[in-house]
Amino acid sequence: MENLTISDPPPPAMQHGGPGGMPPALGRPPPPPQQLPAQMFTTAAQLLDLTDKKLMVALRDGRKLVGILRSWDQFANLVLQSTKERIFVAPETAPDQPRGLYADIDRGLFLVRGENVLLLGEIDLDKEDDAPPGYDLADIELVQNLAKQRKQQDKVKEKTKVKMLAKEGFEGENLGEILL
Repeated sequence: MENLTISDPPPPAMQHGGPGGMPPALGRPPPPPQQLPAQMFTTAAQLLDLTDKKLMVALRDGRKLVGILRSWDQFANLVLQSTKERIFVAPETAPDQPRGLYADIDRGLFLVRGENVLLLGEIDLDKEDDAPPGYDLADIELVQNLAKQRKQQDKVKEKTKVKMLAKEGFEGENLGEILL
């Protein structure tokens, strides 16, 4: 390995121009170093393109937030402005409710801890006023009550499933809370 200093002359290829001995472009500054496109970032820096845009954020606890991304940090903590929490109730298999229901609850300025973000994406402003496909807008209290009922039903189903698996000899991560 060579020990080079600043005072050393450039290598011969650089003295006679660029690659292949071509003469250097006279009077032109060298081209600026190329920057990586935003798609190459795998850190919170990728949020730069989404700043001041309307996003839907899915959280680990199942909540969905719609708001304008105003700020973020290196941990992907997000500050959303004009935030609405969107609650969905999936359509039943019964024929009397072929479509699902949803409602929006105003939450204002909202801080989301980065580790709780499951998924986020930009909302198409041309379609933001349209209802999600397969869902109808409904009263907030109705949707909240239906969501609570659905959550209770799912909890009962899960407990039953875990008990049945435990009888067959399967031990899951939730087995301890069933026995209590």
